[in-house]
Amino acid sequence: MPLHNWTQVEAGIFHAFHTSWIAEIQNELNRGRLPEGYYALAEQHAGNYIADILTLHARPDVFKEPDVPPPPSLESGGIAVADAPPKVRRFESIETEILALRRTVTIRHISTHRIIALLEIVSPGNKDRIEHIEEFAFKTISALERGVHVVVIDVFPPGAHDPCGIHGEIRRRLAPPSDSLDVPDDQPQTLVSYVAGQPTEAYVNHMSVGEAIPETPLFLTRERYINLPLEATYNAAFQGMPRFWQDVLEGKIE
Repeated sequence: MPLHNWTQVEAGIFHAFHTSWIAEIQNELNRGRLPEGYYALAEQHAGNYIADILTLHARPDVFKEPDVPPPPSLESGGIAVADAPPKVRRFESIETEILALRRTVTIRHISTHRIIALLEIVSPGNKDRIEHIEEFAFKTISALERGVHVVVIDVFPPGAHDPCGIHGEIRRRLAPPSDSLDVPDDQPQTLVSYVAGQPTEAYVNHMSVGEAIPETPLFLTRERYINLPLEATYNAAFQGMPRFWQDVLEGKIE
């Protein structure tokens, strides 16, 4: 199923779809796509951060000091970057400088289960004013600073407050870019997988309305990742939408 033009409907309709899509992603990840010891939870609070999806590593026996957890081992499971690099349009290695970061957001453990990764689907409310763009960008950077990998899915084109897209806003706050951050005119929607660490790495894909959603990696360590089931879960969530709004988005009702 191709990506739809979500600018045709009001924010509340997209929010309903967004909620269903997140649930589909969580369920698919927990059906065995994640390696043993990892699991996903939807809409959990991590400090002041509300993430769409948290990927957690569940080994409470080794977490004696919850503020300084050991890195998760992942000797098997997932895909090794060295064996099969993610298929993306652009790769960026960013020597981060963290420009003007407000240190007000913390990413903490839920109980003794370590947060490994966050997944965010951008909503219209994240982009409707510059303050919301800044908040989204700074929260993403705060997670990366704390060693948490982040996936950002933006099915909306760049707007007045993010002319280079949400990734452009995050990227220029990590470090001054050495090249253009312009989003391709023919593929204005963006998928980005950020790998925490130094340097921060970004695997960037672009897409457009009418195209299938490309594979996007979710990193569990800097060396290993899984591919998120975005296309299949998007389709499942869309099929659960009211028929009227399906018809609107498919151009059957104007």
